[in-house]
Amino acid sequence: MIPYGRQDISQADIDAVVEVLQSDFLTQGPKVPEFERVVAAYCGAKRAVAVNSATSALHLACLALELGAGDRLWTTPVTFVASANCGLYCGASVDFVDIDPRTYNLCPKALEAKLKRAEAQGTLPKVLVAVHLCGQPCDMKAIGRLAKLYGFRVIEDASHAIGGKYNGEPIGNGRYSDITVFSFHPVKIITSAEGGMAVTNDDGIADQMELLRSHGITRDPEKMTHVSDGPWYYQQVALGFNYRMTELQAALGVSQMRRLDEFVARRHELARRYDDLLSALPVVTPWQNPGSYSGLHLYVVCLKTELLSRTHREVFELLREQGIGVNLHYIPVHTQPYYLAMGFQPEDFPQAQSYYRTAISLPMYPGLTKDEQDEVISALAHAMESS
Repeated sequence: MIPYGRQDISQADIDAVVEVLQSDFLTQGPKVPEFERVVAAYCGAKRAVAVNSATSALHLACLALELGAGDRLWTTPVTFVASANCGLYCGASVDFVDIDPRTYNLCPKALEAKLKRAEAQGTLPKVLVAVHLCGQPCDMKAIGRLAKLYGFRVIEDASHAIGGKYNGEPIGNGRYSDITVFSFHPVKIITSAEGGMAVTNDDGIADQMELLRSHGITRDPEKMTHVSDGPWYYQQVALGFNYRMTELQAALGVSQMRRLDEFVARRHELARRYDDLLSALPVVTPWQNPGSYSGLHLYVVCLKTELLSRTHREVFELLREQGIGVNLHYIPVHTQPYYLAMGFQPEDFPQAQSYYRTAISLPMYPGLTKDEQDEVISALAHAMESS
């Protein structure tokens, strides 16, 4: 089976983890701060806070922006459920903005129209989670303009996008947002096995996320409510969580960061080759904004089903039967049973539904060979042949 994604682990990565295993610290040591400094410097951000998953990072980001009961979070329906669930964790309500049919990201025009209606109704969002699907950044300049105009905060869910650029600047620099979140799951662009990180230029936001990732406990006398009882003393000053990243994960992350640019460049090579190989097949290949440089976590094609005698599902299943581990990113969140129970309907966001009915994620990872890529194309052509 050729998977849709796969980590690339080098001997240097293994050596970095072994070094930590042989050290004095398996957790809460020097490697996590090092990983944070490396990522912040790469992105051009002031601060970074490493955690055990991007989901945890999204949760802490929402809490740091003081999202709570009575507030609203908006995001795209075409994303993993965590981009929406983070609002529910905080007691807020969640709504969605339909996608742009060309980029598959949240549509700025749909956002502006929805904001105008919400302003008239007194239902504006407090937080918008802009998801850089497949690694291609959203139109952050347009979103940033609307954020200033309507007074909401912006989280970039860049789980797919580390190593990418927007208007020539690294994703994560915070020019148009308050916080950017990255994922280091094994199928992502770089991995720390599991793990995530939030980057920001706001010291207050970073301090709050650091506090909440470790039970809301502080050993800083300046943050305590009274004079310390002694060198052993700590205080819980907030209700936090155990969202810490381990030293093993951070060591792997630091090592992987050394090859980040190489990984993304290789993904672009593969994407260009896919574009050429797929040009004669009845599929829509991913459109790339010329002003952006995608992280290319995913390579999604949309079937021209009107030209096929087989259904979307039949093509997908035939690919799997031929050993091609395709996937679908993502089932629109608003169609999940948990969200349907809130009152959402499948056709509330028609562009998202249209995407879902035709999209297939083809294998995309640095170790994918030309022969394997040829096998993917051959299998896809066979699956789309007349039945």
